[in-house]
Amino acid sequence: MFDDEKVGLLQEPFVSGADDIIEKMASEIIDADKGFSLLFSSTPFPGHQIEFIWRREESGGNWYYSKSLDMEGWLCPALFKYFDSSPTNLYAQFKAKLI
Repeated sequence: MFDDEKVGLLQEPFVSGADDIIEKMASEIIDADKGFSLLFSSTPFPGHQIEFIWRREESGGNWYYSKSLDMEGWLCPALFKYFDSSPTNLYAQFKAKLI
């Protein structure tokens, strides 16, 4: 789950494969179970670790695929709190939470 008070999200769950991707990516972060930062953008940025490619729409959300992980995950309509439309690509960085 994640919180982002800036866009009105509280305890928003990750499901349908997105949770598995996050678990895999966060496994290298010390104390990730106490929280971590996930940065994402529709354009590549310095330090991004992974690229996701849009696959299809389903149930108001969107499926994205990571070639490097060979995993697919569904992002719920909360994605539209950050983007006007479904990005073709998403780039992400997982890192320790700043205190």
